Amino acid sequence: MDIGTALGDLGVTDDTLSEDERARLDTDGFLVLPGILAAQQLETIRRRLAELSAEEGDRAGTEVHREAGTDRLADLVNKDPAFDVCYTHPRVLAGIAHVLPDFTLSSLNSRAALPGGGHQGLHADWGRPFRPGDYQVCNSVWMIDDFTGENGATRVVPGSHRLGLRPAHVMDNTEDPHPDEITLLGAAGTVVVVNSHLWHGGTTNRTDRPRRALHSFFCRRGLKQQVDQAGYLRPATRDRLTPAARHILSVP
Repeated sequence: MDIGTALGDLGVTDDTLSEDERARLDTDGFLVLPGILAAQQLETIRRRLAELSAEEGDRAGTEVHREAGTDRLADLVNKDPAFDVCYTHPRVLAGIAHVLPDFTLSSLNSRAALPGGGHQGLHADWGRPFRPGDYQVCNSVWMIDDFTGENGATRVVPGSHRLGLRPAHVMDNTEDPHPDEITLLGAAGTVVVVNSHLWHGGTTNRTDRPRRALHSFFCRRGLKQQVDQAGYLRPATRDRLTPAARHILSVP
């Protein structure tokens, strides 16, 4: 199976995204897709995230990394079928495919910005030189709670993916606001496809409740995955997945 066949089997067609949506992803480096998750899906995911955090305790997120001021979970591919949508939804996959010609899931994690935490310096998710247009990584941010101006929503610098630079090349302090940055706001259930060469970072959660998101992160096929999907794959996970979904994960 190749990526084109897998995408077709998962419902991606030439018109899954409009020309305007593709143009916005090219120009801005991100595309907001409202209403991807329904209310019942959100409730199921919220409940499962709470259960996993309680079960894993201090081990939570260690498959990838932990971050002060946040609660993280990793390897969600293996932890509930409710998360399968994050690497099989056709609208999201169409956005990823527009950025990356051939890709695989690198990792599927959750990140909750805790009250008083969550701020990050502006960064890109690719640390090596690249030519604008020759992109290597692409992310999708799944809003499990509303993203507001108060609860630690993600900030981005539109168009910065086309510079071929990282924030540290031009900013004295990447923790500072950038004059061109905007904050990604939206209702729970929204997904934002983000070219991961775009400068971005979390902001401080100034509310009294965690702000939860899922991140399904993709890379070009052949690059090292953030989580070795084949190495971590559980038999029960493999048994429930279609051949197309397994191709997205790069597992047999």
